[in-house]
Amino acid sequence: MANSKFTKAEKSWIMYDVGNSALVLLATSIIPIYFKSLADGPALVAWSYGETIASLVIALLMPILGSIADMQGMKKKFIVATVAIGAVATVAMGIPTGAMAFLVIYVVSSISLNTSIVFYDALLVDATTDERMDEVSSQGYAWGYIGSCVPFIACLAVVLTRPFGMSLQAAMQVSFVITAVWWVVFTIPMLKNVEQTHYKPREDHAVSKAIHGVGATLKKIWADKTLRNFIIAYFFYIDGVHTIIKLSTSYGSDLGIDGTQLVLALLVTQFVAFPSAIIYGKLGHKVGTKKMLLVGIAGYTFITLFAAFFLKSAIQFWFLAIMVGLFQGGIQALSRSEFGKLCPKEHANEYFGFFDIFGKYAAVLGTFIVGTMTMLTGSGSLGVFSIVILFIIGFFMMRRVPERESAESAE
Repeated sequence: MANSKFTKAEKSWIMYDVGNSALVLLATSIIPIYFKSLADGPALVAWSYGETIASLVIALLMPILGSIADMQGMKKKFIVATVAIGAVATVAMGIPTGAMAFLVIYVVSSISLNTSIVFYDALLVDATTDERMDEVSSQGYAWGYIGSCVPFIACLAVVLTRPFGMSLQAAMQVSFVITAVWWVVFTIPMLKNVEQTHYKPREDHAVSKAIHGVGATLKKIWADKTLRNFIIAYFFYIDGVHTIIKLSTSYGSDLGIDGTQLVLALLVTQFVAFPSAIIYGKLGHKVGTKKMLLVGIAGYTFITLFAAFFLKSAIQFWFLAIMVGLFQGGIQALSRSEFGKLCPKEHANEYFGFFDIFGKYAAVLGTFIVGTMTMLTGSGSLGVFSIVILFIIGFFMMRRVPERESAESAE
């Protein structure tokens, strides 16, 4: 069994999940509700298309930026740049009073946040070893869930109580500042203590070579049967996961569920996800990552069907929030660690750029389907139901991925 004590580099890498998760939580809870208060009419369609644009930009940029970031000493420079831009954009979200201006700034913040996470994910191969990757990745998600609750509760208290006679906009401005500062502070340990140990040499004309190398890297991924089947499965099942994360509060709000109930239910998700993600990492080490990913996909299929056909009340939303907490961190953490084991370490950013394409571009598809189906039919339930097929395809494609020997079996 792997040593359960974490190194300084592993702890510092985990802490970045604590930092960025504060904005992730705010973006899936309070921000969509605030956007709805600025928008005229149903907000789900506009919010879905905003998320689609952000995801598409990330998907197009990351293979190129990832290839450059794989060069010696470049990973952390890209993290510094994306965190700086993202933190400024997060604070700036408190300025607009119109829905469209707010949405534009949010898209910039979202692109910066999610781009930084790709560089962070790729840094996992430098922070730990293959044997410890499942557990370290799961610990990142786990502590991200529980740690993000600290600034989130502070933000929630400001928004709900509005001390000193604050307006809603002023309360949101304070919340955005708290979130941005938290993100920056918890980035510092990783920048100080995690070194890029896997890299390729720096070269001239890096951008043009990266653009031309995108096709070659994709061919390498496609030629590897294990990577190919895994990435196809990931494309489909993570589509549903990201879509549910991004649209849950907008969907619940359009169903008429009280905003406070929605936010508190999502807070419960964080607390449930903390131990669940840790357990997932240990079970992945014990019984195999593939088996635990299949369990997570099956769980999300049930969640989606329940949301589409039975979700009507706040109590039912709370039930779904708990169910999501059981599977969300585990399926994301083990997907990240499994890909980290499969890809060549010196090209981790480049490969994780494609990993992000198949994740973020899938989110483009999912949010677009939900938004379009909702607009055409007038029913958010049908939009949610339309993504079930993606979980089913992901499940059967994951079954085709060769079984990796668990650590205990190897021992």
